[in-house]
Amino acid sequence: MTETPANQLIGRLFYQRSQRVRVMLAQLPFFVTVSLAALMIGILYPELLSNSQLVVSLWLNGFLMLACLVVPWDKLHPASFLVIPYMDFFVVALFREGIQTLLSSAGMLALFPIFWICASGVAPKTAVVTSTLASLLIIWNPVFQSGQVSADAMIRPILFPFMMLAFAITVVVLTTSMEGQRNSLLDKDKLLRAALAESQHRELLLETVVDTVGIGVVVVDADGNDRLMNSAQVAIHTLGRPLDIADPEEKELLLFTPDRVSLAPEARPVRRAINGESFTNYQIWIGTGEQARALSTTARIMRHDDGKSEGAVIAFHDVTDMVNALSAKDDFVANVSHEFRTPLTAIQSYLELALETPDLHPPEVGQYLKIADRNAERLGGLVGDLLATSSITVERTPTNMNRIVADSIASATPGAAANSVAVDWQCEEPLLAMVDGVRISQVLDNLISNAVKYSPDGGTLTVRAWADGTDLRCRVSDTGLGMSSSEQAGVFQKFFRAGTAVERGIPGIGLGLMISKTIIDTHGGSLIMESQLGVGTTMSFVIPACVMDSSSAPQEFSPTGA
Repeated sequence: MTETPANQLIGRLFYQRSQRVRVMLAQLPFFVTVSLAALMIGILYPELLSNSQLVVSLWLNGFLMLACLVVPWDKLHPASFLVIPYMDFFVVALFREGIQTLLSSAGMLALFPIFWICASGVAPKTAVVTSTLASLLIIWNPVFQSGQVSADAMIRPILFPFMMLAFAITVVVLTTSMEGQRNSLLDKDKLLRAALAESQHRELLLETVVDTVGIGVVVVDADGNDRLMNSAQVAIHTLGRPLDIADPEEKELLLFTPDRVSLAPEARPVRRAINGESFTNYQIWIGTGEQARALSTTARIMRHDDGKSEGAVIAFHDVTDMVNALSAKDDFVANVSHEFRTPLTAIQSYLELALETPDLHPPEVGQYLKIADRNAERLGGLVGDLLATSSITVERTPTNMNRIVADSIASATPGAAANSVAVDWQCEEPLLAMVDGVRISQVLDNLISNAVKYSPDGGTLTVRAWADGTDLRCRVSDTGLGMSSSEQAGVFQKFFRAGTAVERGIPGIGLGLMISKTIIDTHGGSLIMESQLGVGTTMSFVIPACVMDSSSAPQEFSPTGA
């Protein structure tokens, strides 16, 4: 059963008030009715106002109303307020006698205290009995005052008490029923409030859990309308927003296939889910340019017991790093295979030539074996690069940096000529440094060979080495392809290859710069890059407190310090 607006209004105006206010509101109708009746009598029969019983009834009526307002009923016994309606019976009796039957219905004023007593819910059986007895006293009061007590006089007005008895019983029955309904509604209200609080708690828990996971989650109804979207999905949703649409719908998001082809409407994950498809690891791309992300999507359909779709839950997992890693792995395998194949082919060819040509002279055999040996060393260098880690150690010895720079330039000259790269180098003479000559030579070889390789369309290679106090500084610049800012962020990572290098098929396995930085870091120095796409790249390193005074250097030392 639900509460009607009237019941809700009564609840707000009466039951939710303090005990004092409820007592006042219950007495107010009786007080007003008696007061209006007295006013009418005073206008029509002013002489009756001198009647002592009428005057006492009016004063008693006012006194009872004042008591309702003054007495702290909240601090007294819960049933103490019943003294007011019982006193109202005396007011009715005196008022009825004081007006000398001018108002034949004056006795009906007893309905007010009877209703109050019987509707209070306090001892309902006693309330019926006392109300009936009070009614009898009201009608028998004139008989007792006249002194003419007889059976006929006592029985003649007996219908009035019977009417009051029936009214009292009716009020008790209705009040008991209504109180039971009210208590039932209160119990149901408590249960509903508890259920609502539990539902809100579960909703908060669900939202917290969904927002905690790093996977985008969206729940849609059967028509595709969003019912729930966590914060991760909001961020993913933003990536696919077209520039000209502030709040795009799902069908307007920039979604693409793994081959970066615009996704057809029916192939979109949400649309597939709305159409009743459940799928796992369905890969798409969202967004364009450097902000594009690869997503693995999974969908499950929510169904009623009758099998009808109620909507779907779609999860979006960002797998960009994994996709890039797999792509890097494929590139790495291809590059390593290519780098190993060339020297292996040369070794096999010259060894087969030496073995299958019996009339070769020893000088020719030696030449073939030297070529094979040089390629074997190249393979060894590649393997060494693959195994190189941050555990690289250095052994500092006095080193002639001029000789190291010259040797690196000489090694790169054939490649520079092939790419039409002009070489301009300069190194202070003498420039003596306490460094690991072999390792620094490896760094310069990597930087200079990279500058040549990444200048396939020609340009200028500039190498400078000088002393800055006791610090050794070196700079290698080219006017080649250059790199974007995003590519520069990963340039010192293992197996990194620039996109332009991959597109142009420039050989390499992406270890040179990582190894070079490790060597410079181990010397206590720093290696930095400055590059601009389409303009060129400058690699610079500085090794502090290593430059030696030429007068203090040993008389003889190896060019590489070995």
